Amino acid sequence: MKTYFKSIALLLVTMTIVFSCSEAPKEVVVDVAAETASVTSVMKSYKDAIQNLTTEGTLELFTKEATVFESGGSEGTFENYLGHHLGPELVHFNSFIFSDYTIDVTVDMPFAFVTETYIYTIDIKVDEGAEPRIIKKKGVATSDLKKIDGVWKITKTHSSSRNIRKASH
Repeated sequence: MKTYFKSIALLLVTMTIVFSCSEAPKEVVVDVAAETASVTSVMKSYKDAIQNLTTEGTLELFTKEATVFESGGSEGTFENYLGHHLGPELVHFNSFIFSDYTIDVTVDMPFAFVTETYIYTIDIKVDEGAEPRIIKKKGVATSDLKKIDGVWKITKTHSSSRNIRKASH
């Protein structure tokens, strides 16, 4: 009987130790406004680079595995897109300007989901004496981001555009 009470006492002591050592799960408080501002800053950095006709600093905005989809096609990783599409394309432009830009950000830690709408106007370099070539289209882009080691990175982006419809009277 003595062994029985020792066993119960040992069990109670063990349970007391286990329950006193375990902590309740900590609730993580997210400052959604601050996270939204950080995500918006990443997207602005990317947009600004394109408007400045440079790819400098854009690789750091994306994860190594980030994928790019543009106008119905897969461009592969951002690094591939940068080297084989965006980078070589920018040298042929006099300007690339975004206007009527809007951004909508939804934060759901550790992810963020972005929708951007805009009009872009591209002034393409032409040979001397040739007619200027201007492309003006309405565009939309969606991007997924993930917060990795405290930094927001783009993991996937998709953009598409169409001709601007003329208002009929």
